Amino acid sequence: MGNFHNNPLPNNHFRKDWQERVKTWFNQPGRKQRRHRNRVKRAAALGARPIKSLRPAVHCQTIRYNMKVREGYGFTLAELKQAGIRKREAGGLGIKVDYRRRNLSEEGLKANVDRLKDYKARIIVFPKRTRRSVLLKKEGKEDDTGKDKRFTRSDVPVKQVDASTYTRSAVPLPAPTHEPPRAITADDRAVNAYETLRAAWQWEKDANKRIQAAKKTDEQ
Repeated sequence: MGNFHNNPLPNNHFRKDWQERVKTWFNQPGRKQRRHRNRVKRAAALGARPIKSLRPAVHCQTIRYNMKVREGYGFTLAELKQAGIRKREAGGLGIKVDYRRRNLSEEGLKANVDRLKDYKARIIVFPKRTRRSVLLKKEGKEDDTGKDKRFTRSDVPVKQVDASTYTRSAVPLPAPTHEPPRAITADDRAVNAYETLRAAWQWEKDANKRIQAAKKTDEQ
């Protein structure tokens, strides 16, 4: 570098001994194996608890990927209501809830309701700890009274239920359903989809006007 104007001569400090200040991570593969062993040990200690939370089956976005089915964030309140599950108890059963998602089709609603019912049929729920169980635990004893009062499948006796089979295994996603390609008929050409949707939208928009007009006719 040259010296310009009345500036001082450059004095670059390149002898910083950077090799002594480098931090290495040679234990990263070993830590990865240790975390894996801890996860396996923790999952075995949990018993028959599901491996992961249950999520709904939704379609991907955009016209390019909307034929694929993937797991969404959570179930809607309408899906939980039809499946007979309260929104406050869904979290305790390992079911994710999404308060923002809406159901836009009857097919998607039915698929997720069936998914919830399948999960509900295989799950086994033990009752919460009672005061008696807490006192027995302090005395070093075990409370066996609540083990028979559990919810399980109605068509399978309690003794024959394999907890790992019905609760730990994940509920598979439904297969994507779509109409196979076919030839366009004369009836299809006669129907105007835009006018049909527009008329249905206008009918729903004028619902309040029809209600008010019906009230006036009843008063007269």
